[in-house]
Amino acid sequence: MLLLFISVSVYAQQPVTLKQLLNTVDKNAPTLITDSSAIRIRQAQAVETRNNWLPNLRLNYQADIGTNNNVAGPYFGFGIIPSDSRGVRTASNTTAASVNVGVAALDWEIYNFGAYGAQNRVAQSNIQVEQNSFAQSKYQIEAFTISNYLLLMNLQDYLNIQARNIQRNQEILRSVSSLTKSGVRPGVDSSIANAELSKARLNYIELNNQLQQVQLQLSTVSGLPYKSIIADTLVEDQLINSTYGQLNTDTSGHPVINYYQSLYQNSKEQENLVKKAYNPKILLEGAAWGRGSSVDANDHFNSLSTGWGFQRDNYLVGLGISYNLFDLRRRHLKLNTQKTETDFFHNKLEEQKTLLAASANQANAEMQTAQLRLKEIPNQLKAANDGYRQKLSLYKNGLTDIIELDAALNILYRAETDYVQAKYAFTNALFNQAITDNKVNTILNLLK
Repeated sequence: MLLLFISVSVYAQQPVTLKQLLNTVDKNAPTLITDSSAIRIRQAQAVETRNNWLPNLRLNYQADIGTNNNVAGPYFGFGIIPSDSRGVRTASNTTAASVNVGVAALDWEIYNFGAYGAQNRVAQSNIQVEQNSFAQSKYQIEAFTISNYLLLMNLQDYLNIQARNIQRNQEILRSVSSLTKSGVRPGVDSSIANAELSKARLNYIELNNQLQQVQLQLSTVSGLPYKSIIADTLVEDQLINSTYGQLNTDTSGHPVINYYQSLYQNSKEQENLVKKAYNPKILLEGAAWGRGSSVDANDHFNSLSTGWGFQRDNYLVGLGISYNLFDLRRRHLKLNTQKTETDFFHNKLEEQKTLLAASANQANAEMQTAQLRLKEIPNQLKAANDGYRQKLSLYKNGLTDIIELDAALNILYRAETDYVQAKYAFTNALFNQAITDNKVNTILNLLK
């Protein structure tokens, strides 16, 4: 009675429809929240890439005290080099001089033969990859949710069957107890009936545990309290009785295909970027600077205080072109590597199309089998129910024994479980077909 009370109290709760659960999962699934953040990262990177065209405008100023004692001869600069201003003196002079210089330098790569555009297209392609990755994750989470929801319905049906099985065993036990007390039946019948009743109760406890495990999994992705997730078992009958046409695979809009298509396209954009990245670069260079020194035009080393402030101003503006001839080899090697990666993603795309087609064929075959099974199951169920009722009546009238009655009860129990399994196989095959064909919304629209 306690188990039956628990069953009634659980299913008295308002069931959560599959549409409601999927909407909740779309909003609360941790994986989707994480993947949506990855999209924002790619969008921020795209904004960063669009601003690569900005020039460099550097402001520099320094004030120094040191010597101005040079010798003739060229040298390569190492980043920080000694001053080479003024001519070379006939004698060494290590008198200290004060100097200061301020420079504003512009360095702008104004044209690079399409490299900026290629960078932006790659950045946009990266966003598309992340968006399709998010759609694929959503697709997988929805498939996981649907699968567990159907399993939850299946377990609820099993619990209902087990509750009815407990009731039947209790009915048998009452009949056995009455007959054994009157001496019509031996006491061993009572022991057998008690054992069967206990077994039914243990099966109920195990099924209830399995149901809670599925509820916990759905709670993880939906954020709902697990005890509140009760499946609407009317969905099975609605789907079985509804009419629907043959589903066709939506390859062009399928999340899995779109994801691999975007990876392939992204690699193609990377190829184009490699071609553009090694092109010549046209540069706009500009600089303006002022300089002051305590050494005057007559090569007199004056007071250090006379070196502050700008005494000469200069500017320089020009266009330049830069190209490294060895970039031809580098581009060839880099492009060959990128083309190999493009071929890989193209093969992955074709592989996924093949797997999707195979999955669709398998889902169709499972659907046909499930339909045939559903047509035959009612015959088994009716015969098993009639057989049990006849055996129970015969037992009460002393015309059969407890073993034959238990056998009839087990046949009925198996027929009921076979019917539940057939309904589960049908709905599972239907949704597997819908998931594979990317037609889940078509099936959901069949539900009220």
